[in-house]
Amino acid sequence: MYIYSAIYDLFLNHFGDFGEKHMFWLLYIANFIFGAIAYKLGFARKLPLLKNIVVYILLAVGMFIITIFSIMRLPMTESLIIISAVLAIYRYRLHNQRKSKQYGQ
Repeated sequence: MYIYSAIYDLFLNHFGDFGEKHMFWLLYIANFIFGAIAYKLGFARKLPLLKNIVVYILLAVGMFIITIFSIMRLPMTESLIIISAVLAIYRYRLHNQRKSKQYGQ
């Protein structure tokens, strides 16, 4: 059974031999970026600096597990991209709704 991962194949085709040698780190960086975006858009609250650093360190550790699944060609990176896009759309609509209520009253 072949599992298709568009991002894995994109990195493999785009970066060639470099991508094959460094696939884990390429996927890790992509997963961390989209995971941080998803966290910031969906779950982040105002935290003190030290707590914020701890959260991002734990996010970085958790992305190792997600990246292992990405290396196994499961669509983890694609899922993070979709989550980030949906949360961005939600936040944009929420911002517009709040802005219209503020000016409407």
